[in-house]
Amino acid sequence: MADMSWLTLVSTAVAVLGIALGVALPAYAMGRAIASALDALSRQPESEKSIMRILFIGLAMIESLAIYVLVIVLIVLFRNPLLEYVLK
Repeated sequence: MADMSWLTLVSTAVAVLGIALGVALPAYAMGRAIASALDALSRQPESEKSIMRILFIGLAMIESLAIYVLVIVLIVLFRNPLLEYVLK
């Protein structure tokens, strides 16, 4: 195989691994955050507003992490900066 084929193959494999981890780990973190919030709500139902506000802010930050991973993986797949060095 040519150098460019290997680089494309490896970058695609790494991108798939990256998106798999970039989706699985934030999903796990979201599940833990929601479970903790439900536990806190069951212990102190009177503080529902503050718990829900903090929960939604945390979930938004976790979701933004997954979106950042997706953007970086798409950059690696479609505009791989290493391909310029292989073509020279």
